[in-house]
Amino acid sequence: MSLDQNLFTLNVTARADDSNILDLTDPSGVVHYTRRRVPSTEYTIEVSDPLSESVLATVTAPSATSKHKTLQLFNPDLIVELKYTGTIHFKWGFKWEEHDFEWRREECYILRKPDPAVLVAITKEPPGRLQTRSIQVLDYNLNRFDIDDRKGLEIVILTALLTFQDLNETYHTPRSNTSPSESTTTLAAVPPGGVAGRVGLSRQPSEILATAPPPVIPPRPQPRTGVERVAEMHAVRTAQGEGDANEIEVAEECAIDDYARYAERLLNDEAMLFITVRSATAAQVPKVLRVVEETKRLRHKSGVAEDEELYQYVIYDTHHDSPTRKGPRRINLDDPNSKNKGQEPVKYAPPTSLSVHLSKIDMPELQPKISPGSIRRPSGSERVSASRASAVSEKERRKAEKGKAKSSKDGKKSGKEKGERSLPGDHTHNAIL
Repeated sequence: MSLDQNLFTLNVTARADDSNILDLTDPSGVVHYTRRRVPSTEYTIEVSDPLSESVLATVTAPSATSKHKTLQLFNPDLIVELKYTGTIHFKWGFKWEEHDFEWRREECYILRKPDPAVLVAITKEPPGRLQTRSIQVLDYNLNRFDIDDRKGLEIVILTALLTFQDLNETYHTPRSNTSPSESTTTLAAVPPGGVAGRVGLSRQPSEILATAPPPVIPPRPQPRTGVERVAEMHAVRTAQGEGDANEIEVAEECAIDDYARYAERLLNDEAMLFITVRSATAAQVPKVLRVVEETKRLRHKSGVAEDEELYQYVIYDTHHDSPTRKGPRRINLDDPNSKNKGQEPVKYAPPTSLSVHLSKIDMPELQPKISPGSIRRPSGSERVSASRASAVSEKERRKAEKGKAKSSKDGKKSGKEKGERSLPGDHTHNAIL
């Protein structure tokens, strides 16, 4: 990446008399920091002040290629963890005063999710190599954030970058060129007489290499089996971008119990809300079902199923799921072929692929949906029968109401005639009284 010539720049230069020491100098040649690699059985470097020769920071790790390094600052003392966070791309992260930083190849960013990352340092490297030549710390971007110890952050950024250069040299250095830690180990393993005999040859490295025994080739590690083999295949697929971290592809290799135990391991992770178990080919569809059942059995056996409910959603594909002809469904009413007479037609086609989602939370979007074609509509004869039945019931209701009204009218008429017949008797009674 191109650098801005108007910004303060530090150039990384190696000393001619000692390859283990690097100086970080400005364009005028003033040394601001010195890095020294300490010969030992493990990876150790020191970053110091060239004027006072005081150690500002140290980095320790089992080897230069380790994905976790411990960086310690002095005055005041502070430990910073430098971790490899990438899967395919080059990414190293560390934390400083509640801020997350990340080195990405030639650029260092301060992360502020969900907002975009902010660039705080850039380097210039030769093509295809992690060999830093120049570096610039962008103070105008750092001033946008509340950082108390700016000097300490600058030391951490520079020290982390220098470890990447050692990592690159370890990968690209031929095996015949031993590192300081390897040469120290080789001399310590030689008997005292051999060391005394080689003291005079210390200035002749070619003779020492010629007399030294060839390194022993380590044995090839045994191939992984069981759950570890499932985890290895899963890691390879994820690294190649062929699946997500929560997807388990069931193949012919490995047993059902191995897949089930690995699935249970993923579900036990609190950060994993759901997993997907899917078949690699059509032949592995029955195996997926057995893996899912065994996974649920293991959770029930461990007691997790009683405390945490598990939802299951099934998605499958068949040859009939994608018909070639569009339009209304056609029902074949023809007689069966004479050649196939007596044979039952094939009504079921096994799924060609199967995916089972095991989720700790409810996922309504994965629930089966009722298609409009599955709702049965009444035929024409059924509609006619229904209309006739409703007409008959309406006719009977009107007839019943008419009969009820007629009986009420007859009752009133008979009551009136009875009253008229009783009037003469009443007058006679009154007259007698």
